[in-house]
Amino acid sequence: MRGVRSEGDTTYDVIVVGSGAGAMTGALLAAADGLDTVVLERTALLGGTSAYSGAACWLPGTQVQERADLGDSTESARAYLRAVVGDAGEDRREAFLRHAPELVARLEKDPAVEFEFQAFPDYFAAPGRMDVGRSFIPCDLPAEELGDLLPLVRPALDRDREGLGHPEGPLVMGRALIGRLLLAASRTGNATVRTEHRVTGLITEDGRVTGVEAETPDGTVTLRARRGVLLAAGGFEGNAALRAEHKVAGSARWSMAPGGATTGDLMRAAVELGAATDLLDQAWWCPGTELHDGKAGFTLGLRSGFFVDTTGRRFANESLPYDRMGRIMATVPGPVHFIFDSREGGALPALCLPPAEPEKNLAAGNWVKADTLEELAELINVPVDALTDTVARFNGHAATGTDTDHHRGEDPYDRFFVDPRDASGPNPCLVPLDRPPYYAARLVLSDLGTKGGLRTDVHARVLDTDGQPVPGLYAAGNTSASFTGGAYPGPGLPIGSAMVFASLAVRDMALPASGISGGAVGGGRSTVTAPPGQD
Repeated sequence: MRGVRSEGDTTYDVIVVGSGAGAMTGALLAAADGLDTVVLERTALLGGTSAYSGAACWLPGTQVQERADLGDSTESARAYLRAVVGDAGEDRREAFLRHAPELVARLEKDPAVEFEFQAFPDYFAAPGRMDVGRSFIPCDLPAEELGDLLPLVRPALDRDREGLGHPEGPLVMGRALIGRLLLAASRTGNATVRTEHRVTGLITEDGRVTGVEAETPDGTVTLRARRGVLLAAGGFEGNAALRAEHKVAGSARWSMAPGGATTGDLMRAAVELGAATDLLDQAWWCPGTELHDGKAGFTLGLRSGFFVDTTGRRFANESLPYDRMGRIMATVPGPVHFIFDSREGGALPALCLPPAEPEKNLAAGNWVKADTLEELAELINVPVDALTDTVARFNGHAATGTDTDHHRGEDPYDRFFVDPRDASGPNPCLVPLDRPPYYAARLVLSDLGTKGGLRTDVHARVLDTDGQPVPGLYAAGNTSASFTGGAYPGPGLPIGSAMVFASLAVRDMALPASGISGGAVGGGRSTVTAPPGQD
């Protein structure tokens, strides 16, 4: 490990709690501004849910879109957000739109941070929409560039759940994003990372937040912050009691967040100081395939098959963007099943993260298999006539290419995940269900995290119940309430907004220091602390 700082250091300019995309962006920029910065992560690994993600960054009007010649602009994104979100959160929406191009330009000044456009349509048919999308992703990161920092980065979801490390080859998607931000921060000479530090309280002096208390394997420690504390450690999706209190649909065990990482401790600590909250009943929802271990697999991009409720009928366009489908599922009483046939050899005809293993799920009973539709209906306890009628009606839609019930395949997003070359009919989203044996996989309401939390302003300052900033305290990502309210406008909005407001928080913290704003990213030595036994 290069240039490890002493664990005895207890005073920093900036304390960042959390290690996802927002937290690591804030830490990098603070360190690049010359501010002595520490990242506190409660688990042994960095990245949180961001490391599991596809790492799409919904940051409109930047040089990345310009390089791809998309025709995107801040103005079109403004029109789109206004149409989708409405006027709520307008001040933060404008701050987000203004700062996104500047943030990306600054990040890409560092050779460790590099992005590229990847097509992924916006989620709503509204003015300003980009049918090909406007989000982008980090370029793959060769593992050797991280060197001894590699063990700090959380592995991909499937490997992490099984306790495995990184596979051979470069870091991709979310792991690449966290790895690149970590690498850039390590080169500033001003960044320290401390894992296994669970922040349990906020310290105040004369009404200002000046530090934190954290539990570690070696006991409780107190860390002080000269400039401010940024809370960016996710929401409370992993806390069943808080979910029940605030009526968040779904379940903690079906959330996609790392186990034990997101329990709402930071929000409660801030509320004890008088902080205000908002949107506490909201989440970034998605359908989840219930897996053999009782957890869920994030499910999207159907290639065939359809969903039914307890009546044996379809209830929505199964190709809807995942949050929109999740919100519909939240209103459907009783279990939902994904009905499909054997055209993929019994494998789930959709993207599922982590992958769903047919044999294990059939053995666990959350999938069932039958030679006839009548038998399948009985196995999942839905009316036989209803299910057979649903299949016949769906197959008729496949033959004509028009889903008169739910309009599947009419939107660019619907068609994004299917290959027209694989479909024999006129609509690649409508593939007949006609190859026995048939399967039914139990679906649950999953989420990518809660989206309600601390109320913040345009500088990411946490607000109290009177609407005034809590001095020294900032929040970004799912620790804060999203400016998009109940809408999920496009792929990567959670990550993009977390990065922007973490950057704005750091900018506000840096203001008191003359001449310390907007510094170049890069240079110097690593000051990153490894987990025990990894240095």
